[in-house]
Amino acid sequence: MATAFEKIAAGLEDAIAFVEGDTTRARVVAPLDVKRVRAATKKTQADFATAYHLPIGTVRDWEQNRRQPDAPARVLLSMIAADPHAVESLIAKADLPTLP
Repeated sequence: MATAFEKIAAGLEDAIAFVEGDTTRARVVAPLDVKRVRAATKKTQADFATAYHLPIGTVRDWEQNRRQPDAPARVLLSMIAADPHAVESLIAKADLPTLP
């Protein structure tokens, strides 16, 4: 079993390799263009947030690259990009409470 020091050293070696261009030792997640996804729905930020039960501040942060969507949000956004009407329909069927 590796010691804590060995695990830290291995992580540091992976980080150095990544900075030097070796992406085989890291998982790189491509950024998601939330503004493009929203624009394709032809909704304002407020309408998009309301339709998909997202906090408006979160949508703004994503679009202004202050934050990146986490894994579940990326799934939702990918589904919206693929079929926004189907996602809206499913959300309506789920009878979710309205966000403040």
